Amino acid sequence: MLALLTGATAFVAFAARMWAPRTSAGPCVIAGGPTSLPDVPETSGLAIGRRQPVLWTHNDSGHETDLFAIDDTGRQVGRVRVPVATRDWEDVSAGPCPAGDCLYVADIGDNGQGRPQVLLHRLPEPAPGSSTADAPETFTLTYPDGPHNAEGLFVLGDEAFVVTKDRTGTVYRTGPLPAGGGAVTVRRLGDLGLERVTDAEASTDGRTVVARTARVASLHRASDILAGQMRPSLTIPLDDVRESQGEGVAMRGDTLYLSSEAGPFGGGGSLLRLRCRLPSP
Repeated sequence: MLALLTGATAFVAFAARMWAPRTSAGPCVIAGGPTSLPDVPETSGLAIGRRQPVLWTHNDSGHETDLFAIDDTGRQVGRVRVPVATRDWEDVSAGPCPAGDCLYVADIGDNGQGRPQVLLHRLPEPAPGSSTADAPETFTLTYPDGPHNAEGLFVLGDEAFVVTKDRTGTVYRTGPLPAGGGAVTVRRLGDLGLERVTDAEASTDGRTVVARTARVASLHRASDILAGQMRPSLTIPLDDVRESQGEGVAMRGDTLYLSSEAGPFGGGGSLLRLRCRLPSP
């Protein structure tokens, strides 16, 4: 019996070591988390506010259209209802707009690839203490080559960029988005060469674009993306951080934020903060 107990104890300790998050991932070290996000079990997109330095996230489709404001530690500091109906809300991004600082709600999921158009909502970034966001401007996006499933969106200047969730991670650009919303046919820009991109976001200084899959985060110079050059400046392996289901990504300075959906046994999502050694701009 003692031998059995000793063996079981050793197995539990081994399993704990194997499944515990590592302290580093490539050129990055874990600087905080993982922290539970109890109200966001299906966290999908992640963005860093420009109006206030909070992180914005949301649940996948099937939930209320709420944006959750969280701080660097994952503590929830706000919950804001967005007055829209969404079909498959997959991302939120932050960036400039005619109103100043805006959030972009990307209703771009299309698992069956049967939507003739997808939707992009742009709204002034709310204060975390608000209960309801302002009514957004809505853009109807059409691909030039038929429907695509997508989960990634980022904003550079006055343009939005959609990244498909397939074998290639194709980037489409909207061109300058007009005030008031409207219909937009996006243009193909190039392929990131990433399979199953779950999120993309521009850094707060607008110099870098980061796209992620379950296994890697890929950093690109924004100037390269705009020129149609998709070679990454840095690729960060994410296997060792052992997220239950990696989904969101955002970037400020040398800090990378990752969000993950809850594991197979339920519970909240989670937030992880990495500090990275980055290449020169």
